[in-house]
Amino acid sequence: MNSLSSERLSALPALRVVNLTASAALVVLACAIYRGSPFNAVQLVQLYGPPSFQFSGDRFLLAAASVYVALLALYYLAEPTPRVSKSLCFFQVVWSFLRAPAATWRQGLSHGQRLAVLTTLLKGFFGPMMVVSLMDFCMGAWVNALAILATGGLWGHFGQVFNRHGFWFAMQLILFVDVLVFTVGYLVESPRLGNEIRSVDPTWLGWAVAMVCYPPFNQVTVAVLGSYKSEFPKYDDPTVHLVMNLLLLLLMALYASASVALGLKASNLTYRGMVKRGPYAVVRHPAYTCKNMAWWIGSAPLVAAAFGQSFWLGLQALGSVLGWTLIYAMRALTEEDHLRRVDGEYALYAQKVRYRFLPGLL
Repeated sequence: MNSLSSERLSALPALRVVNLTASAALVVLACAIYRGSPFNAVQLVQLYGPPSFQFSGDRFLLAAASVYVALLALYYLAEPTPRVSKSLCFFQVVWSFLRAPAATWRQGLSHGQRLAVLTTLLKGFFGPMMVVSLMDFCMGAWVNALAILATGGLWGHFGQVFNRHGFWFAMQLILFVDVLVFTVGYLVESPRLGNEIRSVDPTWLGWAVAMVCYPPFNQVTVAVLGSYKSEFPKYDDPTVHLVMNLLLLLLMALYASASVALGLKASNLTYRGMVKRGPYAVVRHPAYTCKNMAWWIGSAPLVAAAFGQSFWLGLQALGSVLGWTLIYAMRALTEEDHLRRVDGEYALYAQKVRYRFLPGLL
């Protein structure tokens, strides 16, 4: 759609309704695709909550989508100066391709149209996933907290309670905080909040190295690289076991703190303005560093066990861990490539925060 027709559409009194209709349609479409994927079946059919108030992941997703559409209605009604939304622009581009695919391809997309398409695809993919994961981690933390209370508290039999429930309560709580920040980041975007998406990585490589970390695409990654990492590694010595798992939780807490520092600007593959506070004042990719260090702690017993079976199996296990680390290194490099192309702000930040992963080393 050309700029003139967009301006005419912006002047229509019904633009608020059209924007809402387009956004609601995309919410329905994204949820339908998520629900239709066999990789999400377990989370969607699983029952959560106490017997008196049980609900499935599917019901939670539908309820969350309904609330989100209602909030979108309030937003569009209260918007001071309505403009064509990214959702509506996405449908305009789709209609243009359906009506005249060859001509639209030759003409190409404007920056605004390309941004609208990429933003819509990004939110459509991550939105339902984040919402369902948020519910999953919340209920996991709640169940383990109740189990700790039922045993008389964490300090009665610390080792046993920590292994059975304490570790998992802490891990689920940390992941809940992380996913909560990203859920809000994906679903809430407004110039008034200072978190409007200015750019989305347009490269195939940038999207590929990000998508292979998330279902269903990570199934292919696991098939190629294997998976020799454990969220709760078991070490033979009880003291080493406790220290290493507490260190793992600390690293994951630092990982979540990086998400909290991003705040409303949290989302993959996007640029919404620079964040220089918290862990980002120390290194440029604190989340990737902490997550991979936690994975290495979780992988150590499995890699050692593989070497105990044979040298070849040990090399395979070590290669698997290195492969996953390489993916996250590629994510960091492609993200920096994207941000450097947007404006000069990231280059100035990189001059001030010199190290990507480890202060003083790397």
